[in-house]
Amino acid sequence: MKTQIQIKLFATLQKFSPDSAHNYSIESGITIRNLIEQLDIPVEKAKLIFVDGIKADLTSTLQGGERIGIFPPVGGG
Repeated sequence: MKTQIQIKLFATLQKFSPDSAHNYSIESGITIRNLIEQLDIPVEKAKLIFVDGIKADLTSTLQGGERIGIFPPVGGG
């Protein structure tokens, strides 16, 4: 079943953001890994993932209506 989510990509990942990021259509039950692959983001570049403000991982599934935030690895010192 098709449903929608909101996607927010940060820093160097912003270039992968789809035009429909505020209302992105997915199949209910898709994993975060599958979503990242659909967006053509290299999986190793998706370091921090949040679903509705809660830390998630690549195996987390989406049902629709969620807000997804994906951050790249952060360097610093």
